Amino acid sequence: MDRSEAQSRPKRYIDFGRWIRLGIGVIVVGFLLFRLWNVLWIERAYGLDTWTRFAVSGIILGSVYAVVALGYTLVYGILFMINFAHGDVMMLGAFAGYFTLEALKSIGFLNRSVGTSVLSVIIAFSVGMLFSMLIAVLLERIAYRPLRTAPRLVPLISAIGSSLFLQNMAQLAFGAERHTYANPDMIQRNSGWMVMIQGKEVLITYTGVLTLVISFLLMVGLFLLVQKTKMGKAMRAVAQDKETAALMGIDVDQVISNTFAISGLLAGAAGVMWGLHMGILYHYVGFIPGMKAFTAAVLGGIGNIPGAMLGGLTLGILEAVGPAILGIPFQLKDVLAFSILVLVLIFRPTGILGEVLSKERA
Repeated sequence: MDRSEAQSRPKRYIDFGRWIRLGIGVIVVGFLLFRLWNVLWIERAYGLDTWTRFAVSGIILGSVYAVVALGYTLVYGILFMINFAHGDVMMLGAFAGYFTLEALKSIGFLNRSVGTSVLSVIIAFSVGMLFSMLIAVLLERIAYRPLRTAPRLVPLISAIGSSLFLQNMAQLAFGAERHTYANPDMIQRNSGWMVMIQGKEVLITYTGVLTLVISFLLMVGLFLLVQKTKMGKAMRAVAQDKETAALMGIDVDQVISNTFAISGLLAGAAGVMWGLHMGILYHYVGFIPGMKAFTAAVLGGIGNIPGAMLGGLTLGILEAVGPAILGIPFQLKDVLAFSILVLVLIFRPTGILGEVLSKERA
């Protein structure tokens, strides 16, 4: 057998890394199933009413993560970069909504009637979304556009620097103390409908329902915008190939600006929803939700819009019920969320639905 024939034979080897990952995955899944069986059937530390509270809380929180994750997915789909300042854009939108509600409260408009309360919430969302859109567009123009042709690591460093700048700017402008959102009386926090589960009351809050409904509408609206409109077609074309899109007459810079504007609108809406539902606001409030939204985007498949929605809801539910299933303190839910990120990156880097790849990126 000559040398060329030997070289043409396929090399046979054992992928030890794959088998190690498979073994670790089996152990992790087995442990989780054991803990689930133990908690539900042996310990029975929680009743159905408590599990319902966990699930409702997770769905509401996950819907916020999903809206923020959509911003990560949009920017990544166009520029192939992670905008780590996105959570801080959300924080600034929350502050814009907070000061809007405070101004309406000071003139007696906030709770004058049901109509003024509804209008106040609409105004708060509008101001928060527009302010976040302005910040996102300015970030793109100042921090990202000059680095368009730079290696990928350079815009990433710029994004981290932008995040730190926005946090410190908010601290200087608004102070380091915590602020409390002034909800209208009709959607006060910790008020809502009581549902009976096995003879025990479970609260479905007004703010939670409002958050879930608005999140769903935003997700559906974004999906339709990307799939059905001329702007969405231009965004998909730029995501596939910028040079070819430019040759076809598409203004690439304008499409990228539009993408950041849309991501800013989503972040601003998420910020106001966070303020109305959670109530506490300070300059650092956007960092952890932003990182969790990034985890949700990776979990669902970053670059995939339905994946970002699914990843956000999945992460919210896992974060809510995970500590109870694993028997760990609920203060460690952040550790659980980021552990999920590590596991996803190890076992399925493309996420649940898979990353949408073009030939250029593949």
